[in-house]
Amino acid sequence: MRVLRGRPSTWAPNGASRAIAVGVFDGVHLGHRHVLGVLRERAAVSGLEPGVLTFDPHPLAVVIPQRAPAMLTGLGHRIELLGGLGVELVAVLEFDDAVRGWSPATFVTETIAGALAAELVVVGEDFRFGRDRTGHVGLLREMGTALGFETEVVPLVGEDSPVSSTRIREMIAAGDMTGAASALGRPHELWGEVVAGEGRGRSIGIPTANLAIPRGMAVPAAGVYAATAGRSADEALPAVVNIGTRPTFDGEGITVEAHLLDFDEDLYGGTLRLRFIARIRDERRFETAETLVEQIHRDIAQARALFGGAATADS
Repeated sequence: MRVLRGRPSTWAPNGASRAIAVGVFDGVHLGHRHVLGVLRERAAVSGLEPGVLTFDPHPLAVVIPQRAPAMLTGLGHRIELLGGLGVELVAVLEFDDAVRGWSPATFVTETIAGALAAELVVVGEDFRFGRDRTGHVGLLREMGTALGFETEVVPLVGEDSPVSSTRIREMIAAGDMTGAASALGRPHELWGEVVAGEGRGRSIGIPTANLAIPRGMAVPAAGVYAATAGRSADEALPAVVNIGTRPTFDGEGITVEAHLLDFDEDLYGGTLRLRFIARIRDERRFETAETLVEQIHRDIAQARALFGGAATADS
């Protein structure tokens, strides 16, 4: 898969005839996958290279910074997911005040019809583009007719309500990891560098990997979760994750700490991926470190049961 970044004037596509899906695709959820499925099918029938035009940062982070959404996927994760779904080209448009000011016509001529020379454009039915989101799918069809590309508009997915990144963010903020996974088509993930913590986990016999989560990511509600942890997309080690302020120790600020079951390797400095499987309990304050340790062992036992292992605490 090829990745183009920055301004369209710097992109150097390989000259292939291509079909392009356009959107932020944050989360690459089931609705996005439906759009990408149509892209792949249409591209295969027409002999086109399937590609995606996406944006970084999220346009709302520039247009209304105070309403910037918590991101379900970092850019690297988003690109990885798109590649896994058969996308062969990802063009990442740097969204800034200049791009924000583009008219719908400028947006299309600079990107879709210009640098990417698309013959087919695939979008969801709620797609908007250009300054103040004044462009809509009807206008895109009209411009396609004039500029030589076909437009395929894909209906939203969801029986009761459409699958959306906004709804998934609400589920994650509420700690509903089962609902989020159902809408995403996979567990929600957090990626972070393993950094030094205060060492309390090791001091009580339950070492944890402390993750530095990039700002702006969708972090689950405070609580304890069963998750898998991995240093790559292929690794999935069972873990118990605590998210919160560590109230038993009068902690400050939100921390993300993962205890990997039956694991004793050095993780410092590397990136760890957490995939959230289920919420075990709320975070709460314990009167003593001893009662906290007892509860953590119960959490570990519950996680083992969820993973199909022996429902016993770590020794």
